[in-house]
Amino acid sequence: MRRIWNLLSKSKQLTAFAYSNRNSNSRFSTLRSYCNRQNRPGPLMKYRSLVEQGKLKHDAYQESVASELENLLARLEQYEKDMEEYHVNLMNWEKNRENERRRLLMEEVELQLKEEDWWKRLNNKLTERWASRKRPENMEHGVGKWVSYLKREKQLDSLVGRRPTAPPAPKGLYIYGNVGSGKTMLMDMFYSATEGIVKHRRRYHFHEAMLRINEHMHKIWKNQMEEKSLQSTISGWIMNLPFDIKAKEWLAAEERYKQEVQMKNILPAVANTFFLDQEEDEKGASVLCFDEIQTVDVFAIVTLSGILSRLLSSGTIIVATSNRAPKDLNEAGMQREIFQKLVSKLEEHCDKVLVGSEIDYRRFIAQRSGNQVHYFWPIEKEAINEFEKKWHDVTSRSGGRIISATISVMFGRTLEVPESCEGVARFTFEYLCGRPLGAADYIAIAENFHTVFVANIPVMSMRIRDQARRFITLIDELYNHHCFLCCLASSSIDELFQGTEDGTLFDLESFQFETETEGGKLRRNVLAEGRVGSGGAPTGITSILSGQEEMFAFHRAVSRLIEMQTPLYLEGVSDFHPYFLGQHKKYQKAF
Repeated sequence: MRRIWNLLSKSKQLTAFAYSNRNSNSRFSTLRSYCNRQNRPGPLMKYRSLVEQGKLKHDAYQESVASELENLLARLEQYEKDMEEYHVNLMNWEKNRENERRRLLMEEVELQLKEEDWWKRLNNKLTERWASRKRPENMEHGVGKWVSYLKREKQLDSLVGRRPTAPPAPKGLYIYGNVGSGKTMLMDMFYSATEGIVKHRRRYHFHEAMLRINEHMHKIWKNQMEEKSLQSTISGWIMNLPFDIKAKEWLAAEERYKQEVQMKNILPAVANTFFLDQEEDEKGASVLCFDEIQTVDVFAIVTLSGILSRLLSSGTIIVATSNRAPKDLNEAGMQREIFQKLVSKLEEHCDKVLVGSEIDYRRFIAQRSGNQVHYFWPIEKEAINEFEKKWHDVTSRSGGRIISATISVMFGRTLEVPESCEGVARFTFEYLCGRPLGAADYIAIAENFHTVFVANIPVMSMRIRDQARRFITLIDELYNHHCFLCCLASSSIDELFQGTEDGTLFDLESFQFETETEGGKLRRNVLAEGRVGSGGAPTGITSILSGQEEMFAFHRAVSRLIEMQTPLYLEGVSDFHPYFLGQHKKYQKAF
């Protein structure tokens, strides 16, 4: 934990150095490069260094994966430059195409205005449109607009040329293997090393990715379903044209139709939001690190197929981890045709690498690290005193002022935090897992607090299966965001989960479809009602999970709890947690 508390002072030193050299562009550039590279060795160098220090046990499979990731990292620098050039060309092409499209629309309006019976035909058209609402449902609508849209697009292709082609992307990696074999560790080494090399990079765990996807889908559906007056949809450029209102209404209708055509396939639109907060003037390569990829139900298969296909086709490099090879992800056989397209895309754009070790290295590291000093059990006087002492020590270093707080959760919700202190929070098991919370709540906690205390954790069996599922999801998200976790529990980690032979402990509530329409309900409630959302959302989704998948989640939670007590994990909190990464970015912007 010493690295955590020393981080701010180290950042202040870098800030002071930058301030003293603020008048020198070359020194500024050198400092920025230094900051980007500082403590960012490549995956292979990082792995070998940890082995030499005795923090990791050498494993040929792990070293092979680290080598593959190192090779990919080496290719990213040139790819970043190629993508920067491509985006400049694309931006110019889009600008020219839009200018030409508007010119063609203007010519069409002027041509119609010259015709003597323009007003009559327009009135007839409006009358026909009103009458068409009463036609049988099997009659096709909008054929005229579709033809004119295609004709206009064809003209634009001849005038401006085809869309620029993105440079061929280096192949990503699909890393799979057993629990504790080092998949996530290696992926995170790669992700950390990409800082300063590629501008647009994201790391998602499966739970968070599915929540983000659903959130974006809901926003798009909501926008499509909103009723807007014709006048309010007329864009600014049309309002300023020297035409009368009816001509402007015709132009506005053509604009709306273009948007409708573009939005018919919602998944590509959602895929574009994965890197939405990128700076407009910073164009370059995109890297997506996707941890624990799964296909647990129809929704996951359909959405992942559409979104990953879009990202891969547009040049995004994907590094994914899973416990299974791509072809083995869908044991239940759901949506075989769509699933096969997903597998084909992954195998086309990613090299498959097996981490074949049967050893759970988290346990090995924990055994070599000595006593576990942040997991206190059983819930008796001595353990309670140690837990309270740890809370006092940590909060004292953070300022000592303990307050309640309210944090934002996805889908417009909030969560009350009873006790918090500058990035540190404390909860009871009952508060976090005894209530209908889920992945969205746990992600919000993990993003806002680098240190989390959880008290009074019981032994979990099928008698409290819902609480056990939520606790597994909580551990996943705290681990994925690299939080420091301190526990007060009834038993040792290995004895914490019991009774799995009686049923599933897999988190069926992980993917909350919480929307305004659904009133913030958990996925479990929505599925029971046979719907997910309004306005075109999939219906009747049924979750199908195999026993093997359920046991994997159970073993993963135990393995991660063990690793989260080790010095190697704790040393990484200041390097990987969003709280400290945000501090890094603040100081870099000050440069």
